[in-house]
Amino acid sequence: MAPYVILEQASESGAQGEWISKAKAIVEEHELADKSKLGPYRNPSLQVTPDHQLKLVDAPIYQPGPGEVLLHIKATGVCGSDIHFWKSGRIGPLEFKSDCIIGHEAAGVVLQCGENVANFKPGDRVALEPGVSCGNCFLCREGRYNLCEDVQFAGVWPYHGTIQRFKVQSAKWLHKLPDSVSFAEGALLEPLSVVMHGINTAGLSLGRGALICGAGPIGLIALAAARASGAHPIVITDLEPRRLAFAQEFVPSCKTYMVNPSLDAAGNAKAVRALFGNEEYFAPSTVLECTGVESSVCTAAYAVRRGGTVMVIGVGKSIMNNLPFMHISLAEINLKFINRYHDTWPAGIACLDGKILDLKKLITHTFTLDNAADALHLCSDTSKGSIKVHIVDDTDVGLELFQN
Repeated sequence: MAPYVILEQASESGAQGEWISKAKAIVEEHELADKSKLGPYRNPSLQVTPDHQLKLVDAPIYQPGPGEVLLHIKATGVCGSDIHFWKSGRIGPLEFKSDCIIGHEAAGVVLQCGENVANFKPGDRVALEPGVSCGNCFLCREGRYNLCEDVQFAGVWPYHGTIQRFKVQSAKWLHKLPDSVSFAEGALLEPLSVVMHGINTAGLSLGRGALICGAGPIGLIALAAARASGAHPIVITDLEPRRLAFAQEFVPSCKTYMVNPSLDAAGNAKAVRALFGNEEYFAPSTVLECTGVESSVCTAAYAVRRGGTVMVIGVGKSIMNNLPFMHISLAEINLKFINRYHDTWPAGIACLDGKILDLKKLITHTFTLDNAADALHLCSDTSKGSIKVHIVDDTDVGLELFQN
């Protein structure tokens, strides 16, 4: 995992202290790259501070340790979690205690390989799976590494993320990209993986109706993936007419519904159900809830077919007190949740390589690394109409400078 900065300012008591100590140990295990060999290259990085500031800082460049590679990050997508960490400083129990480089949706080029790296070589084009799990707990051994309690996730304090030029990454968590898949598409594999895990867990049915709640990046990817999986008809909901118009253009066969704030969850659900038909049989058998907003989760519960599945993909409040428990119980609704993903990257790459999914239209804005802060400001303003915003670095980095 990429080293983190020394955390002198952070408290080291209890479990938090163990976490910080691990991060410091990671730093101490790595050597700085030889600056005399790097020529003009800097490592600009976008960092979030505990007082909710964005800073463009030249970060250290590290040599890869055993089993690791040094990467040139070519593209990183801005995620809603990046905005949330910047604006709020935390998501649930995950809190920024000191400055940290954000970003986790990334693709790049291998520059240098550490010892015992056999499957990669300098020049390889790769996508990064950002969560490095312990590999030893029973969940990791069962293949459910997304539930590992000791995961080191890029861009979640205290582990540096991918909005930087150079990053060290465990080779185990890299995936080669075919020539047909661009770096921009490679950076979309992380949100695609979230959706794929949700669809796989929900058990989307061929020829059955599906409802997508939320027309943000995750919801739009879910829309495309549901269509590719054979769901029909598909309805997507949102509060923003511009996003619904984008969804209609992105997947022309879908139907759209603009959420009515004057209606309660049951009222909006009734209106949504009418788009599928008047009989219970034709109500959506699967709902992919992509907002994490409590009112939307409630609407999903009322909209889904009796005996159907509501898959909550979006991340919302820590506590939701108003879910319609009795309705969910009497209708035998399967209310499911996911945490990130596992074993999705190879299938995601196959979907892009085989043109099963074409997600390039989702990238509405692109910024250079030196203007990364502008990318986050744009994403934070919903009136600007951005869908997926990417930060790219087209610097021509000479591979020869990084060879031993």
